Amino acid sequence: FSVKVYVKLNHNSPRILCLTNHLRNLELIDPIFQWNGPGGGLSSENSSVQILPTGTLILRHFNLSGVYTCSIVYKLTAMQPDKNLIIKYLIYAYSDPKNCYEFTAQYHAAPCNSSHNTSFEKALLQILNKLVAELSCEVTLIKSECHHVKMQRGGLQNEIFFTFSVASLDREKHNRLCQQSACDASHRLNKAKHLIERFFKQQVEISRKSSEPLPEIYYIEGTLQMVWVDRCYPGYGMNALTHPDCPECCVVCSPGSYNPSNGIHCLRCDSSLIYGATKC
Repeated sequence: FSVKVYVKLNHNSPRILCLTNHLRNLELIDPIFQWNGPGGGLSSENSSVQILPTGTLILRHFNLSGVYTCSIVYKLTAMQPDKNLIIKYLIYAYSDPKNCYEFTAQYHAAPCNSSHNTSFEKALLQILNKLVAELSCEVTLIKSECHHVKMQRGGLQNEIFFTFSVASLDREKHNRLCQQSACDASHRLNKAKHLIERFFKQQVEISRKSSEPLPEIYYIEGTLQMVWVDRCYPGYGMNALTHPDCPECCVVCSPGSYNPSNGIHCLRCDSSLIYGATKC
């Protein structure tokens, strides 16, 4: 049977042994090790591969998922004939999921074909990004749709349905002097979430306190909704049944599956013959 090994994308692998647990406890005479990967024979002459004299393999800046085999020829005593053993590894690249909050909000709007709605959308996006900039987070507009809504016991009104995401930028890009916990992506995302919630709450409070008539475009109280979302890069997906040792990892899609978008699962595709397929 093959042993599954998970290596973080573009990182070095752990030490992968060309031995079984049984052989580790024996003295081996004149052992000869030979590794093969998805691209053929492996040797230390390749800068991305290191093979130690004991046959141990280390893969550097790993990105080539697939079947890796090691053959070992050895004797247990000088008088015995050679023994031969082949060990098979399935080595998968994985990455951490891209976590984000997706939030939706509704605004009373100008007529749906009005340029006022477009300029308001840009201004709102700028405000939200300024709010979370110090946390090294980013707000992205996923979609905005203007609809005519028939009100209960009332007439028609125009409403914009906004869907945004707020995600943390790479840790390396922000201040290295910050506390480790303060640099943590989920910690920064939670703070960004609270700032956004407070922003919309303040919009309601300002409207209530103002004696002025409501502007043409304004936030509709109670419509802000937020959900926590895990996403994987194209060609990667989560599957706790297939990868029980890495259940919350985004693992490269195996042959026979693919992920074309930032979805969370690899989809079945019988014509896909490669690891990390992004199309069927």
